[in-house]
Amino acid sequence: MSDNALPDEATPKRQRMKPGQRREQILQTLAGMLEQPGTERITTALLAAKLDVSEAALYRHFASKAQMFEGLIDFIEHSLFSLINQIAEREGDGAQKAARMVTVLLQFGEKNPGMTRVMVGDALVFENERLHQRMNQLFERIESALRQVLRAAAEANKSATPTADAHVRAAALVAFSLGQLQRFARSGFKRSPLDHLDASLALLI
Repeated sequence: MSDNALPDEATPKRQRMKPGQRREQILQTLAGMLEQPGTERITTALLAAKLDVSEAALYRHFASKAQMFEGLIDFIEHSLFSLINQIAEREGDGAQKAARMVTVLLQFGEKNPGMTRVMVGDALVFENERLHQRMNQLFERIESALRQVLRAAAEANKSATPTADAHVRAAALVAFSLGQLQRFARSGFKRSPLDHLDASLALLI
């Protein structure tokens, strides 16, 4: 074959991704790596190798690995609170709303094992402290949403101390949810966070 014989067709070039597509691919790959049971700390070198790109290519889209994890946390926050806010705004019983909020939280964890490791902090060991703070804030927001609907439930049941009742139940539900998610992660994603959920909620709400 001569040097002029259609070199582009003989050796097609890798299609260049748009910046947004590459960012999404990086985050999806990072989440996928976190889904592997027993995964040690993920370095940018390991992530770049998985993507078959250079580490410099990663840093064209994210200033740091912490920013990559922040991208995952953004996804978690958006996914959960779009559902939690919808539940809170519906007509209906506050206790049922609280049960539904816990259910969607645990369902999200089961469907996204890599994100579960971020939520419970396993994936954030040795990472930037602000990532831990953001996850703490996320669960504080969930607890606040639970308190609001549980206070309404306590008032409907003529409780003498609706605010105190709501605080205690909301704290218990968040602690329960975190425990279920941690057990799921530490079992290598074998023990569903939804195990015995209805019976547990009946005891807690």
